[in-house]
Amino acid sequence: MDWGTELWDQFEVIERHTQWGLDLLDRYVKFVKERTEVEQAYAKQLRSLVKKYLPKRPVKDDPESKFSQQQSFVQILQEVNDFAGQRELVAENLSVRVCLDLAKYSQEMKQERKMHLQEGRRAQQQLESGFKQLENSKRKFERDCREAEKAAQTAERLDQDINATKADVEKAKQQAHLRSHMAEESKNEYAAQLQRFNRDQAHFYFSQMPQIFDKLQDMDERRATHLGAGYGLLSEAELQVLPIIAKCLEGMKVAAAAVDTKNDSQVLIELHKSGFARPGDVEFEDFSQPMNRAPSDSSLGTPSDGRPELRGPARSRAKRWPFGKKNKTVVTEDFSHLPPEQRRKRLQQQLEERNRELQKEVDQREALKKMKDVYEKTPQMGDPASLEPQIAETLNNIERLKLEVQKYEAWLAEAESRVLSNRGDSLSRHTRPPDPPASAPPDSSSSSSSSNRESQDNKESSEEPPLEEGQDTPIYTEFDEDFEEEPASPIGHCVAIYHFEGSSEGTISMAEGEDLSLMEEDKGDGWTRVRRKQGGEGYVPTSYLRVTLN
Repeated sequence: MDWGTELWDQFEVIERHTQWGLDLLDRYVKFVKERTEVEQAYAKQLRSLVKKYLPKRPVKDDPESKFSQQQSFVQILQEVNDFAGQRELVAENLSVRVCLDLAKYSQEMKQERKMHLQEGRRAQQQLESGFKQLENSKRKFERDCREAEKAAQTAERLDQDINATKADVEKAKQQAHLRSHMAEESKNEYAAQLQRFNRDQAHFYFSQMPQIFDKLQDMDERRATHLGAGYGLLSEAELQVLPIIAKCLEGMKVAAAAVDTKNDSQVLIELHKSGFARPGDVEFEDFSQPMNRAPSDSSLGTPSDGRPELRGPARSRAKRWPFGKKNKTVVTEDFSHLPPEQRRKRLQQQLEERNRELQKEVDQREALKKMKDVYEKTPQMGDPASLEPQIAETLNNIERLKLEVQKYEAWLAEAESRVLSNRGDSLSRHTRPPDPPASAPPDSSSSSSSSNRESQDNKESSEEPPLEEGQDTPIYTEFDEDFEEEPASPIGHCVAIYHFEGSSEGTISMAEGEDLSLMEEDKGDGWTRVRRKQGGEGYVPTSYLRVTLN
């Protein structure tokens, strides 16, 4: 398991983790320096120092406590607190072998980390620059196509005008030919720029950034190894002069040996792996269709205001850079605001907690029943009726916890199927149709408020079936409050280019080649509202459709 593959979209996480590692190294150096000063003073001062450096947050609430480096550091502090006493003879060895060596090594690691992060940011800026150039060439291609079409229409109008001179007609035709040639050149430039950007993007996501992340992983593991060795030096210095407390020092040595760099790297992956699939290639948008029409059809497809009609639905430009700051999301009970992998883990934790509580209530009920039997057989020990309220309360708690266990089991099954779906999507990126938009579809209250209430009740009271592997589902489920009111009649029709399985709220399934009624155009979020002939209405990805307006 390596960061370049598993944490390809977690640039900020890796940046924070490597900084935290260096901070931990500096904290350890500072700890030893202060300890050498305290060694010359009293044991009370040493215990105060240990208290100062102990983590402030409980282990349960501190994700850093999952790393073996942090765990070893905490264990060392506890050992130091146990053998507070005469420490003056240890101060010199600690100052030379630990403080100076680790401080020097920390400066080297900071320079190396800075170099790798700068390399990553340069790569990101280059890709962003390439995307801007692609956008500019596309807009130029679109503009030249419009000018060519306009020049062709002008030449045709002058050619049919009996009052126009031959010179004017020839000039108009030359201008039309020139505009057409410019549009063709813009088209070639746009196609070349698109091909170059897709190549650069694939290199960026599959080669360049993974290599940088792997370098940072190697650097962080070397730093952790050196830090673990520093922990060991601390115990060795103690063992040389304090054989009486060898047991405590041996515990510190064990803590130093417990630093597991590979395990820490795996812990970081488990804590922050998103489970998202990498973005696919940008599609080619052909703006040359209007200029290739037959002269007899030149007046068709042009709106009354004189502007040429744009072919194809509007495309939403999803955020392509996983390195920016993440927007705050609303925390939900089923953790749907989290990435798939993290959601699965949180649901698993909640399910285990509910099962423990359920077992505790069951044990308590059995104990109360036994106590009631004893009271019935021996009335002088107590009144059996006095236990009835406690037994009833326990039964209510058991029923409530069973419902919660069923609810979390259903959510967990759904989360696990989504994780498997995203993994399959990552492996078959180039053999599948375009991904649905990263944003969720609009809310589907127009389908019927009663069905929404029914689905919500089922979600609370019964187990949901797991989703089929490979289903495309939106990553986040933050919906608008209401649909727009359903229009009276379709505004066009469309044909499904790919099969789509509508598995999330607001979406609808469609088969490849199926004819659909267009109810609402794409508003820039990547989703189009359609209606099936056999009934049913919802949202499907715009990139899966070929649309024709009335």
